[in-house]
Amino acid sequence: MKVVVVGAGGVGGYFGGRLAAAGHDVAMVARGPHLAALQEHGLRVSSVKGDFAVRVDASEDPAAFGPCDVVLFCVKAYDTDAAAGRLAPVLGRDTAVVSLQNGVDNEDRIAAVVGSDHVVGGAAFIFSTIAEPGLIAHAGGPARIVVGERDNRRTARVESLLSACLEAGIDADIAGDINAVLWTKFAFICAAAGMTSSVRLPLGDIRESPAAWTMFRDIVAEVVALARLEGIDLGDDVVDQQVGFAAGLPADSYSSLHHDLTSGRRMELDALHGSVVRRSDRFGLAVPACRATLAVLEPWARRNAGS
Repeated sequence: MKVVVVGAGGVGGYFGGRLAAAGHDVAMVARGPHLAALQEHGLRVSSVKGDFAVRVDASEDPAAFGPCDVVLFCVKAYDTDAAAGRLAPVLGRDTAVVSLQNGVDNEDRIAAVVGSDHVVGGAAFIFSTIAEPGLIAHAGGPARIVVGERDNRRTARVESLLSACLEAGIDADIAGDINAVLWTKFAFICAAAGMTSSVRLPLGDIRESPAAWTMFRDIVAEVVALARLEGIDLGDDVVDQQVGFAAGLPADSYSSLHHDLTSGRRMELDALHGSVVRRSDRFGLAVPACRATLAVLEPWARRNAGS
């Protein structure tokens, strides 16, 4: 399988690296010192599932690679429109563009640029980041991918991607309802990202504070309530499931939003809590926990973005 990873950071670097190590033709779109390290030394992955290194083609320009079978689209949500606008050279007739991003708006934004026929929904469950140029650090999480056509058909291209992932030792599955998977993850991410960033402490400290843990649950519940108004079919026990999942994670777990905040990098706040507030306003749904999180973190997001 020919795979182009657009955004070779913690998510794209890890899963693309696993596919490359299994013998698939993987190319990576990156920039800056990370790109230079990939070109000179290849990709290194430090992982709780085993370290490895692999050589990959790397460029800042997707046009260097030509049409492919799958694009793993892993850029930050705020770069979605610009990155989607550069995909034309890698798109064949049946190329699948699989978004593995945070948020629930990205698939529509990609489809508006490249056409809905190319877009496949996806969710990545992993804690990983760029530790230094050329090095991905995978610290934990299921290291799992769930993908699915937006109309939930089981097509040849998602079956082929599933087979490639499983052969590469990646825990993967095809969703029965990809929208339900995306919104369930969205509810969890909004809570974990919002609380670890607002509190500036890891998940273990949040769990030990009754007030903070209650707010964590409130954020999950607000996003789930919004999903149902959006017509997404989520189970009755989804809030308990996601809070229970968070209860079982390592005590030192942080979020990528916290990492970006404390590193002075641009934050995905608008794609998370900003999106929740905007969507909820259309329904007249009260989301006080998400609105408070947005208020606390928006000054940092503006500062980090240079506003």
